[in-house]
Amino acid sequence: MLKSRLVADRDFPVAPLDRRVFGTFVEHMGRSVYGGIYEPGHPTADENGFRGDVMELTKELGPTIVRYPGGNFLSGYNWEDGVGPKDKRPVKKDLAWGEIETNQFGTNEFMNWCKIADVEPMFAVNLGTRGPDEARNLLEYCNHPGGTYWSDLRREHGYEEPHDIKFWCLGNEMDGPWQICQKTAYEYGRAAKETAKVMRWDCDGLELAACGSSFRDMPTYGAWEYEVLDLTFDQVDYISLHQYFRKEDTGDDWLSFSTTIDKLDNFITEVTSIADAVAAKRRSKKRIMLSLDEWNVWYKTHHGEHLRRPGWPTAPKLIEEVYNFEDALIVGGALITMMNHADRLKAGCLAQLVNVIGPIMTETGGPAWRQTIFHPFALSSRFGHGTVLRTQVETGTFEACGETAPYLVACVIYDAETGQSAIFALNRHETEEMEFEAVLKGLGNREIIEAHELHHADMEAINDKDTPDRVQPAAHSHVSVDGEALKATLKPLSWNVFVTRTA
Repeated sequence: MLKSRLVADRDFPVAPLDRRVFGTFVEHMGRSVYGGIYEPGHPTADENGFRGDVMELTKELGPTIVRYPGGNFLSGYNWEDGVGPKDKRPVKKDLAWGEIETNQFGTNEFMNWCKIADVEPMFAVNLGTRGPDEARNLLEYCNHPGGTYWSDLRREHGYEEPHDIKFWCLGNEMDGPWQICQKTAYEYGRAAKETAKVMRWDCDGLELAACGSSFRDMPTYGAWEYEVLDLTFDQVDYISLHQYFRKEDTGDDWLSFSTTIDKLDNFITEVTSIADAVAAKRRSKKRIMLSLDEWNVWYKTHHGEHLRRPGWPTAPKLIEEVYNFEDALIVGGALITMMNHADRLKAGCLAQLVNVIGPIMTETGGPAWRQTIFHPFALSSRFGHGTVLRTQVETGTFEACGETAPYLVACVIYDAETGQSAIFALNRHETEEMEFEAVLKGLGNREIIEAHELHHADMEAINDKDTPDRVQPAAHSHVSVDGEALKATLKPLSWNVFVTRTA
């Protein structure tokens, strides 16, 4: 049996965990909005047209913040099209995804949905076809109490009180050739700087995120981050990261694919270093934080008709990835990695929430169900409260894709207010059980509250409409606590969470 040992100490914290790492993403793409969160006429729809079954699953999933309205859609979107009387909203082509946008769902509908779902909004401004002027107008529409043209227009639209949106993304993936109005780092950095400047003049207390490279393998990666932050350093709080986990980047075998978790760890460390290099150039104590505002497994529907369908359809099925158990392990491992970077990673958005590479899947007019990746996210959000502790891990390793990677991927979080701690642990070994010990120093004698394992004998197992619970967590039966030490047997290829409190 493989043996692994973890030691964490209350006196050696990483940082308090920002709960916004448990965010998701809703883009005007495919059936994310129309047929996803919004479907008037659905048997469960409320008076707003919001699907009640999706709302219930969203609350169970536990996202804390939701990014909107894009995505690639953002770079060609006029926000004014999505407000005001619905019968007067224009129907337009969306060039990003080759579909028709009816604009029946927009800014105010999304804010209504956020309030019911009890999530914070993360809004994005178009820096593709538009710029600082349109961004400041949207901000005034959303956040100013009244007495000006745009704030009074919001009130005319039935929203007397301001939305008070604090977190704003300055554009999306602006170095990508697929982006409407692709920009160089200098072009984007100048636009982002001036947009941030006028937004801060317009409204206090904003948190602003500049675009990083579209992904780590972009030719622009690294140099883009440095130049953009060099231009925007004084105006922004975050630099964004996007990471999709794809088998074509690693290989089909499990251990190779699982190194995408380690590559995410490298990615976060690298961007942190670049941001700190920009600060060092200025002799500045300011630290730019990171926002991983798009991430997920995505490779099965990354081609052809999954990305675009002919004939300008309305709400077509696009990139509706059907997730298996293997994908759930990757998502669980990524969440552990994100939590371990709590000192600099302050926001994250699983892309997306529903249908479009989402943890929730629906049938238009029919049921909604949990995909396999739903479960590690829901358990992480549920138990991810408190301060992440530094861990010393002893475990076996393997070699794959240029990485020397540990079989055990783990994280420890301690909540001083409740005395509760959570240990998240992924056993990546394909055949061997893991004899696992976690010693929590300085937390006193522990007792088990809950223990869950996500495991399935078939890595290809999926959840679908007919068998929505084929892959789901089960109670962990091989765990015990003795003083400060927790001992458990982890099944091969299993993701686990152990929750303890002061005895």
